[in-house]
This record gives sequence, C-alpha cells and structure tokens, in this order.
Amino acid sequence: MADPQGDPDIRAAPGPADHVQFAPGFGPRFVVTVDTEEEFDWSKPFDRYGHTLSHVPWLGRFQAFCENLGIAPVYLVDYPVACDARMIDALGPAVAQGRAEIGVQLHPWVSPPHEEDVNVPNSYAGNLPPALERAKFDTLRRTIEAAFGRTPLIYRAGRYGVGAHTARILADGGMRIDTSVRARFDYTGEDGPNFRDHPVHPWWIDRAAGLFELPLSTLYCGLLRRQGSWLYHALWRVPRMRGVLARLGLLERVPLTPEGVDARAALRAIDAALADRLPVLVFSFHSPSLCPGHTPYVRDEAALHQLYAWWRLVFAHLRERGVRPASIAEIVTAAQG
Repeated sequence: MADPQGDPDIRAAPGPADHVQFAPGFGPRFVVTVDTEEEFDWSKPFDRYGHTLSHVPWLGRFQAFCENLGIAPVYLVDYPVACDARMIDALGPAVAQGRAEIGVQLHPWVSPPHEEDVNVPNSYAGNLPPALERAKFDTLRRTIEAAFGRTPLIYRAGRYGVGAHTARILADGGMRIDTSVRARFDYTGEDGPNFRDHPVHPWWIDRAAGLFELPLSTLYCGLLRRQGSWLYHALWRVPRMRGVLARLGLLERVPLTPEGVDARAALRAIDAALADRLPVLVFSFHSPSLCPGHTPYVRDEAALHQLYAWWRLVFAHLRERGVRPASIAEIVTAAQG
C-alpha cells in the first residue's frame, strides 16, 4: 500500500502476492542480527547525551563465538557506536574479511542533525518530518561507510519505528532490505507502528527499487497456534489468559531472541517456523546485553553465561534441522522479483 504521494508504506500489511519468492533450494536459512547501540537506562526518559559505550569491546567475544560456529552476525549500528573507534578494533577485520556484516540502525534521539524535541513519539524515526528522517539516515549511513569502508544494504529503525516516508528514504539510500517490522507486535500505545497483522514471511516493499522486508521472526506455538493471529490479540483485555494458555501448551507468542525468551520456547518456535516453511529465520538482540548490567536481560555474569548457553542450544538445533546461516548478499541474490 502507498502513502498519499504514491510511495510504499512499510507499515501497511502486504498481501500474498507481495511475498518474496526465493530461488529454488535457498531455504530454510537464518540470520543473526544485533541491534548494536549505546547503553542507556531503559526505564528513564530518552536523552541525547546520557548514554555510555563501555560494552563495545565485548562485541569481539560474541564475534569470536559466532566465527567458531561458522556464523557471520549482522551488526545493525547506530550513530554513537559508529563513531566509537573501539568498534573498528572489535569488528573491523571481521567485516573486511566477510566474517561479519554491517547494517544501519537509526536511533533518532542520538543521531544528528538534532532538530527535534526528545520525547517518546520522536523516538520513532518514522514520526519525524520526512526531511529530518532522511537527513538523520543519510548522516548515519555515510558515517558507517566511512568507518568500515563498506556500503550497508540492510536497515532497522530503532524501536521498529518506520513511517510513511521510510521506504522512499531507504530506496534512495541504496538499501535492499528493511528489517524493522516486528511482526505480531503493536506499538501504537506509544505512538509507534502496529505490526499485529504483518506476516513473518519476507515481502516486497518496492519491487522496482529492489527493496524488501525481512521481518523479525515471531512465531505462535502450541495446539492453538493456527488461531494465534486472532486469538492472541483478542485476549489483550485479559493478559493473564495468555499466560495460562502458554503454560498449558495451547498458545504462546515466541520472538526469536535470547532476551526474555526461554531456550526451549525458542526451539519450539524454530520448529513452528520450519513447519510453516519460513524461508529465512531472523534472530535479534541488543548489543549491550553482551556485557552485564546494561539491559534488564543480562544483569550479572550468570545471566551472560545463560545468554551464550541459549545461543549454543539454538545453533545446535538449527544444525540438526538443516537450517544454514545466510549472508545479506545471499538473501538479496536469492530474492526473486
């Protein structure tokens, strides 16, 4: 669906005819995306300057962990991280040699030009005036290119905050993949987008520009999972029932992330994705979780140990199920118009 100016709108749910068809034999594949961002207190109001970057050197440990398993993570980098020289020390050689990939993640409140008020609605880049959203994106993309000597092809809006003009901005900026849609989640309570009815299967945003959506993977699991698209959201007034259904093995919504998701639930979600013949499974988490004390998910060393244990179990299960990792270039090349 297009906006009033005729440009495609990422927030509009696609139809079956918009689904990307991949080359025969391509799937199933998976990709690990890392929201590579500054550290800040998630419980406090947004602040342009009240952040730190102490976890950046810890990225090297996760990179080595993935390399040992033959996996090249995709680091979606925001402005403060792109400007930190330690980022190049941690990941520069891996990116140069194809053992890691770099993409763009826009946190508007910390990305120049700083022209807007810092508040919750403006934390979604798609809510900004189009010229300002474009200026922030262009500045960030150029900063990443200068730092890594690579042209990024994949984008994620911070807080999943795409808007009516985001698709045109991305197409003009040379992006081939947007991965901002967190399918089956609704952020309208904070003036964000609603992805409740969006599919987890990739779809074309703008075929002519070669731009498609690779949504974050969230699966419904349980005996009632085929009814999940309406039943889960029908229970929004009685959220306790969601917990009851999950405990009974009837219905649970499982995003593919180690943050707040039990590893066994993640394995069930992987199996559900394969049963649904999902061609690409998209995993995600926030880079500050790689160092204790920066996110609600990793408060201490024990929690960090559990995060790595989660990945070991998940990667082993993917191998057992014959799901191989994919690079961004492979995904783009396999997408059929």
